[in-house]
Amino acid sequence: MNRRQQVKRRVGKYEVGRTIGEGTFAKVKFARNSETGEPVALKILDKEKVLKHKMAEQIRREIATMKLIKHPNVVQLYEVMASKTKIFIILEYVTGGELFDKIVNDGRMKEDEARRYFQQLIHAVDYCHSRGVYHRDLKPENLLLDSYGNLKISDFGLSALSQQVRDDGLLHTSCGTPNYVAPEVLNDRGYDGATADMWSCGVVLYVLLAGYLPFDDSNLMNLYKKISSGEFNCPPWLSLGAMKLITRILDPNPMTHKRAGEKKLRNLCYA
Repeated sequence: MNRRQQVKRRVGKYEVGRTIGEGTFAKVKFARNSETGEPVALKILDKEKVLKHKMAEQIRREIATMKLIKHPNVVQLYEVMASKTKIFIILEYVTGGELFDKIVNDGRMKEDEARRYFQQLIHAVDYCHSRGVYHRDLKPENLLLDSYGNLKISDFGLSALSQQVRDDGLLHTSCGTPNYVAPEVLNDRGYDGATADMWSCGVVLYVLLAGYLPFDDSNLMNLYKKISSGEFNCPPWLSLGAMKLITRILDPNPMTHKRAGEKKLRNLCYA
């Protein structure tokens, strides 16, 4: 073994290990805090790629957002460092994989299990909104599970801060994953970030209980039409409470799914 292999790579106080994820702009590595022994996820971004693809603002926003949030159901940001060529984001290491993979592997969930995940999701989303943060891309791929099976929201790359709200009180950037996007985001007339997030939570709840998407079509325009008209069916095995809540949240009228997100009604329908 040569000297280079013997010396573990370090970033600050973190010993860097294997690659656990890779995307276009970032690599995620397992690392360990050499002072405490705590495992962490080290997200490494190449500055040149970030600038070339005009991602600097999105990265800045993700970091600013995560610094505002400390909640047991949100992946925690520990610190951010940089070298001449790289940005290093040190995050909580979450070992249980994506909620998406759990659904793909195990299929639809029993209501008790789905209810637990939904309540954790809603608690975290409520907290984010109270801090002026709107996620805007809530979907099972961005919901991680820890070793105890607790849900953790990740990936704030598309999030908005309340400072981005225009004079009309609305957000105006269309983003998110089509199947999970609220109808008011598609119509290009501005939308309330909290209300749009609530719609996405409703789609996630449906997916947990049904094992498939409420709105799906290989043709994007047809998909948008289905979302805009609230065209979906609840599977017959859902309880009345679950059906009632999903139908209220996935109502194309933003005021209806906003009210469905209010705690009293949510608890009444799906306590």
